[in-house]
Amino acid sequence: MSVKPERSHLLSSILQVIQAAKQKAYRNTNAILLKMYWEIGRLIVEDEQEGKARASYGKEVLKNLSVQLTLQFGKGFDETNLSNIRKFYQSFPILDALRQELSWTHYRILSRIEEVNLRNQYVKACAETGWDTRTLQRNIKTRYLGRVLIPEDQHSIQPANLLKDPYIFEFLGFPALDTISENNLEKALINHLQQFLMELGKGFAFVA
Repeated sequence: MSVKPERSHLLSSILQVIQAAKQKAYRNTNAILLKMYWEIGRLIVEDEQEGKARASYGKEVLKNLSVQLTLQFGKGFDETNLSNIRKFYQSFPILDALRQELSWTHYRILSRIEEVNLRNQYVKACAETGWDTRTLQRNIKTRYLGRVLIPEDQHSIQPANLLKDPYIFEFLGFPALDTISENNLEKALINHLQQFLMELGKGFAFVA
């Protein structure tokens, strides 16, 4: 069905309203979910600290909680997820510092980073660049931030310092020991243009 020209503006405006409402609903739902998991994690950690003298206390608590919560609410509270929730609170103990742009899955992945400063850098990069969870996992695995040469003095950053060393193009699918021709490399990079630009980092864009 075609849309008359005089109605196209109306349709476009309505679509924008719907999209904005959906985004707002997602942000609100996501914020509520993060706060709920953070609060559950806090309660578990505080309870464990009080009972830390008992052998295998934490493991037994999560196991028993999982059984009871699953009976009450169904999926979502198995022992593994409760462990993730506890780790989430331990990794991000300040509720107001949580970035609402990031989902629970983002935070679950970020919680696995043990080094605090590095974890916070990934939070900032992920929120500012809009990485999806798959990209976040890939960038952590390839040590994306560790390959960006940024000096301690942020005021003295030069373009050369923002280049990574080395670049990793495993997404092209070439065997590691293969000799790659320039023509094949060019074709592969074009076919994986989004991943290629992501690997180059900030300051790079595709023009025409």
